[in-house]
Amino acid sequence: MSEAQGENRRTGSAGSAESAEPTVAAEPTTAPAEGAQSGDPAGSGSGSGTGDAVGRRVRVVLVDDHRMFRTGVQAEIGQTERTGVEVVGEAADVDQAVTVITATRPEVVLLDVHLPGGGGVEVLRRCAPLMADPEQPVRFLALSVSDAAEDVIGVIRGGARGYVTKTITGTDLVDSVFRVQDGDAVFSPRLAGFVLDAFASTDAPPVDEDLDRLTQREREVLRLIARGYAYKEIAKQLFISVKTVESHVSAVLRKLQLSNRHELTRWATARRLV
Repeated sequence: MSEAQGENRRTGSAGSAESAEPTVAAEPTTAPAEGAQSGDPAGSGSGSGTGDAVGRRVRVVLVDDHRMFRTGVQAEIGQTERTGVEVVGEAADVDQAVTVITATRPEVVLLDVHLPGGGGVEVLRRCAPLMADPEQPVRFLALSVSDAAEDVIGVIRGGARGYVTKTITGTDLVDSVFRVQDGDAVFSPRLAGFVLDAFASTDAPPVDEDLDRLTQREREVLRLIARGYAYKEIAKQLFISVKTVESHVSAVLRKLQLSNRHELTRWATARRLV
């Protein structure tokens, strides 16, 4: 069993962790009709939505490692007759996500940034051919509790069409899903200016080729090492073995051409990764 398959538990924003089997709806609907326009989407507590009234539909996969959160999102936006959103699958980690997305080919994936098995960036990397499909592209909208600059830039670099935080209302989330389906870029208001500055400013830092050599899990271990965590503490936090932590540290040191954890800490601090 690979590490990505074995590490299907982690502590999330709600302070809990879970393992889950991927879920695929039995009879997904076909893609929405071309040229249809959406009205004001319905959210939590609203009366009737506009998805049905205009014949608009969007097929969505939910990727989040907290079952209760997925259930809440499904209840909030997944009443197809009211919102026009049909949830055709769910997944709790990277491997499950790739399996479900490949099987269902949704129009939009709601993707958590922090997932067991490599994170949202790894899902995007493995689904790159689906995003590039000119006939039926799969588009991704990050939905996360995190508003950290590194998380936002990471998934946008990976190909996500937008990034919203979990404070978003049901109404706004439905609207965001339809906009992403149409190819728009969607961001929570506070993040929009940051994203523009990060990509447009002449002062924006260049891509760090050294950091890009590391996998998502190696970056997680790097940060925890740089913050002074012991191997046992890292293993407990990431739900992996101490031996696996040691392997990741060795890989990081080799890729960055560093000799020990003290040099690694200085390297990470200089790049403001701590």
